[in-house]
Amino acid sequence: MNANAAPSPTPSTSVKTATFGGGCFWCMDAVFQNLPGVIKIKSGFSGGAKADPTYDQVCSGRTGHAEVIQISYDPSRVSYSQLLDLFWKAHDPTTLNRQGADAGTQYRSIILTSSPEEATEAETSKKKAQAQFHDPIVTEIKPLTVFYPAEQYHQDYYQNNKDRNPYCQVVIAPKLKKLGLPQ
Repeated sequence: MNANAAPSPTPSTSVKTATFGGGCFWCMDAVFQNLPGVIKIKSGFSGGAKADPTYDQVCSGRTGHAEVIQISYDPSRVSYSQLLDLFWKAHDPTTLNRQGADAGTQYRSIILTSSPEEATEAETSKKKAQAQFHDPIVTEIKPLTVFYPAEQYHQDYYQNNKDRNPYCQVVIAPKLKKLGLPQ
């Protein structure tokens, strides 16, 4: 490199993560996938007691884990508050342990925070979001202790299966359309 050359602009080196569960992680992943500022999304499990659970174990409802997504994002392009706003719109946070036909504790609404500031912001956002719902919001807000990535075939599920899996066509695509997001 020429010592006199101007340095090329670099993207923000500050990457943060947000961890949300709002039912099926395939749906939540698809919702946040194309949001400007989102760098990567990983589907996984958190909020329970079993170490390194499998999808089948989580689906049994006996691990205590919820299906969640962990969003890596550039806070100079999208804020935690903006992610929270989309989270509230992307699912029904008033139904306990269920989203549509998906029922069980693994489908609960949950926000797992990485700092006291995130916890405060999540609580404030929850109170603000309550005005949009007739029933009380039942979303859990608690500190993230550990995140276990789901098996590889769950990653980018909608993008990889939208033309092959009826669930993608019947459940996820209409959700994206309702939210005005790319399908």
